[in-house]
Amino acid sequence: MAGNTFGTAFRLTTFGESHGPALGGVIDGCPPGIALDAVQIQAELDKRRPGQGGIAVTARAEPDQVRLLSGVFEGRTTGTSIGFVIENTDQRSHDYSAIKHIFRPGHGDMSYHAKYGLRDYRGGGRASGRETVSRVVGGAVAGLFLRTLDITVQAGTIELGGIAVPNTELAHAEERPFFAAHADAPALWEERIKDVAGAGDSLGGVVEIQAHGVPAGLGEPVFDKLDARLAAAVMSIGAVKGVEIGAGFASARMLGSEHNDPMTSTGFASNNAGGILAGISSGQTICLRVAVKPIPSIAQNQRTIDCLGQEQHITIGGRHDICAIPRIVPVLAAMVRLVLADAVLLQRRISGAP
Repeated sequence: MAGNTFGTAFRLTTFGESHGPALGGVIDGCPPGIALDAVQIQAELDKRRPGQGGIAVTARAEPDQVRLLSGVFEGRTTGTSIGFVIENTDQRSHDYSAIKHIFRPGHGDMSYHAKYGLRDYRGGGRASGRETVSRVVGGAVAGLFLRTLDITVQAGTIELGGIAVPNTELAHAEERPFFAAHADAPALWEERIKDVAGAGDSLGGVVEIQAHGVPAGLGEPVFDKLDARLAAAVMSIGAVKGVEIGAGFASARMLGSEHNDPMTSTGFASNNAGGILAGISSGQTICLRVAVKPIPSIAQNQRTIDCLGQEQHITIGGRHDICAIPRIVPVLAAMVRLVLADAVLLQRRISGAP
């Protein structure tokens, strides 16, 4: 189905469920000759695993070892389809047997049942956050291609549980717990998580992603604007409920004279546009921020209904994170890389660049 494929020239198609035997995908359109091995991809997958942020993470211990099946020969991409698979090894499907007929609040149980007439109740099936491992693999390959063009993507957490960082420092975010965009934030966030975890609840947050070295001219008018594609990419992640680019919602409270980015002989004087003008990259740093909702699986009694529409109460057990942050951070970066790799290849069709 079309909903399982992302991209036009650089395409990622994924498959698999949370409690199935494996997840994986196929990457089409990656140019030949890009240096690539499983170790480079594994480094990105490891960023998504539990343990990147202090405390209160899921007890599910998946190694997430990627196995490349095709498209790479002697350490370089061949230009053909890159197939890959990641085995599931630590499923506990019995954790969900008691709620197989009950819709969990905040999850896709009800909507998937409405669409298909049945659903995989084990961890959410295709709607599970575990589906994102395949996105990270695709984004890792896209990132290696972009690196040959000196395009880089950074991501970091700027708010967690309502506590925002005083200013953003993405350059060292990967070195800090929670991928924090400021050195002082992790200690405050850990205390917040302890309080919320003790109450059996969960938290959301905000992640900022920046792309550096992006040339001017990327993006396709009018329905495939670069900002539209970026928004679609990050909104396709289950936990994301909002996105803003550049000044974002603050733009609504600004004057035109404040929001416009003056142009000088040496470049732009500001970047309220977030590196995108009229849906096409301006050559500035691309900047977007993403709102991540609280994890819906909480250890509190909640009202819901079952498959027959009967009212029920539910307390969700199993192994769950308190917050999708920090594990969602590398997923968001991966989706931005996929968009940019696709945009570069589409622009080559216009410019005639090799």
